[in-house]
Amino acid sequence: MAKGLFRKLQRGVQYGYAMATRRKIDDEFITWLSFANAGMLNPGNAYLMDLAVEQAPEGGAFIEIGSFCGLSTNCILHFMRRHGRKNTFFTCDKWAFENSDGGGTLGDSPLQHAEYREFVKTTYMRNVGFFGAGERPRTIEVFSDEFFDLWRRRANVSDVFGRDVELGGPISFAYIDGNHTYEFAKRDWQNVDEFLLPGGFVLFDDSASYLEFEVYPVVRELQRDPNYELVATNPNHLLRKRA
Repeated sequence: MAKGLFRKLQRGVQYGYAMATRRKIDDEFITWLSFANAGMLNPGNAYLMDLAVEQAPEGGAFIEIGSFCGLSTNCILHFMRRHGRKNTFFTCDKWAFENSDGGGTLGDSPLQHAEYREFVKTTYMRNVGFFGAGERPRTIEVFSDEFFDLWRRRANVSDVFGRDVELGGPISFAYIDGNHTYEFAKRDWQNVDEFLLPGGFVLFDDSASYLEFEVYPVVRELQRDPNYELVATNPNHLLRKRA
């Protein structure tokens, strides 16, 4: 999750996260999870995640760019358990929201933005520790550009849980939910594409055509790429790299 959190919240309230969602997944765990795990997950994303996790190639990692409080992370972990997927799961998030590094309070409250940032990060760690049922992802506290730079170098780093982690290798499925500007969304896709296996999936959050973010233009370009095919729109976009 990069800067733009407040705008995403505003757009979610204005348009409704269920708008244009045609296919939803009937899953008791996801229902209970959504009650307790804070987040802004479009209900159609769970359907698309389940499809991608089930059909993604073996031998590549699952990647999530932007985790917030872990709702989408726990959805992916759940589908991995359900489908018996053993792919290594990596996430990256700097938890850098508006004003998180510049001080100030949350509106007219006494709470500091820096405190809010730390609260969200520790909430993420607690949520995936509980709902992940012992299968915590390898979570690196960096922006996505830094993450892929480390990935290319096959760097050894420490994750937020204090574990030594080796990065690098092919990718089978990527969930992109970072900075929603055109520049950053396109670069996230280009970074993923460099490592994405044939038959691998990429899911763009907040890419619905009716949203005011700049993710949909990236998806439109990707649909013209002969190396990719659109798998589903629900209302966000899931694409697959052609074999």
